[in-house]
This record gives sequence, C-alpha cells and structure tokens, in this order.
Amino acid sequence: MDGDRATAAEKQPLKDVAKPAETAATDAAAADNVNIEDDNIVKLKPKITLVNGITVIVGSIIGSGIFVSPKGVLQEVNSVGLSLIIWLACGLFSMIGAYCYTELGTAIVRSGADYAYIFEAFGPFPAFLRLWVECMIVRPCSAAVVALTFANYVIEPLFPTCPQPQVAVQLLAALAICKSHHLCILLKATVLLKYLL
Repeated sequence: MDGDRATAAEKQPLKDVAKPAETAATDAAAADNVNIEDDNIVKLKPKITLVNGITVIVGSIIGSGIFVSPKGVLQEVNSVGLSLIIWLACGLFSMIGAYCYTELGTAIVRSGADYAYIFEAFGPFPAFLRLWVECMIVRPCSAAVVALTFANYVIEPLFPTCPQPQVAVQLLAALAICKSHHLCILLKATVLLKYLL
C-alpha cells in the first residue's frame, strides 16, 4: 500500500503538490472521465449563436470604414464602374480574411481571439505585445475614426453649402468619445439589430 502511495505521489502534477497522494490519485483517475456537462467545472458558457458569430466576424472585417471610403474611392478613380470593381475586389479580400478567422477559430478553440492565436503560434511575449498594441493604439485610434466619421455625418447637413468647420467636427467627436460610456445601454439594441439583419 505504501508503494502505491509513493508512485501516486511521484506522478502527482506540480500544481497539486499541496494535495494528499490519495486525493491526487483519485483526481488523476477522475480526470480521464471528465464530464463536459458537469456543473462543478468553472468555464465560460457559450452564449453566441451562429448568426451572432457571423455578424461579429462581418462587423469586425468590414468595420466602420465602409462609411468613410466610398467617397474617396469615387473621387480618385472618377468612374462608377471602376469603383464598383475595386469594391468587389476589396469585398473578396475581406471575405478571405473572414475565412481565415473562421478557420483559426475552429482550429484553436480558446478564448482571446488574436491573443490566443498568436500565443499558440509564437508564444506569450508576441501575444502580449499584440494585446498591448490592440489596447493602447488600435482600439483608441479606431474609436477616434468612428467618432470623427459620426461627427462629419451629423454636422454635414448643418452646413450644406459651405465646408464644415473642423473645430465643430473635432469637438463633437470628442464629446461622442467622452459620452460613449453612457451609451453602452444601446449595445444590446445594436446586437439585436445586427441579429435581425
């Protein structure tokens, strides 16, 4: 019996050092027969449906740039047909990106999106750098672009015959960013709207 305890203690993982050998042995035996539906397991419960997942991917691939760039594309090419061809090519390129994210999501089933994928492929330090850049640079800049786009579209009808004052656009964008935390209640309505579309 003491020999069995010694072998069980030797096989005990480092994180279970504080547990007695019998407990570690029963835990190791129970780990082979883990029931996924066990209510005692702490885990994230999936709350996203297929339609919600598709809308999240489409929303993250397309983004708010669709409201900014059509005017610039049409001004640069001076042709409706060529601008539609450019938009079709960009749509195909975005669709390929969405397929890549879909395949990554099915191959690496972990929470964290880009962080999890980079962590799996390159390790913790590049994944941390990606997360840091996302939090400190990408998200604030994209929030600023969305706020400036919103401000341009709101102020444009007020100045139909003259150029918009940039100070007014910037102040409205700053106000939108500052007040956006008060508008988080509308997030559920937006998700519902995306779901219905």
